[in-house]
Amino acid sequence: MLSPNIQEALNRQVNAELYSSYLYLSMVAHLESENLRGMAQWMRVQAGEETIHGMKIYDYIIERGGRVTLTQIDAPKTKWASPLKLFEDAYAHEQKVTAMINGLMDLVIAEKDHAGHDFLEWFVTEQVEEESAAQAVVEQLKLVGDSGVGLYMIDQQLGQRSPSAPAAE
Repeated sequence: MLSPNIQEALNRQVNAELYSSYLYLSMVAHLESENLRGMAQWMRVQAGEETIHGMKIYDYIIERGGRVTLTQIDAPKTKWASPLKLFEDAYAHEQKVTAMINGLMDLVIAEKDHAGHDFLEWFVTEQVEEESAAQAVVEQLKLVGDSGVGLYMIDQQLGQRSPSAPAAE
């Protein structure tokens, strides 16, 4: 059984993961409007992964005898000055999510919830990958600057991303 504190924190994390998906879908819409379909594809995959993350936590709450409480999802930003600014926002967002996951881990450790600790280890590892992937795109975009050819090449490269099979819990 989940403690009330952990249940509440996990419910906040479900909301944060679904917000992440919503934010990345907004980024997809912006990139599509800028004819950057490869980058839009990359973000579309990212949005799908965030939904999967939210549902993993949702299902975990239920499995542990808790109650899922869905709350309002805030409206995300809808426009960015450049692809670089968009991916910088994505990277900053992933850093924020990492801090939230770390806070959850601190809570389960403090409450000696060993099952919660085991469950959250996957998310800790996942956030390292999420931050690294977003940061890599930021660094590539910084390298090409205003080069149309460079932007085109990055767009083509990012368009190759396809959804991966959900990882086992």
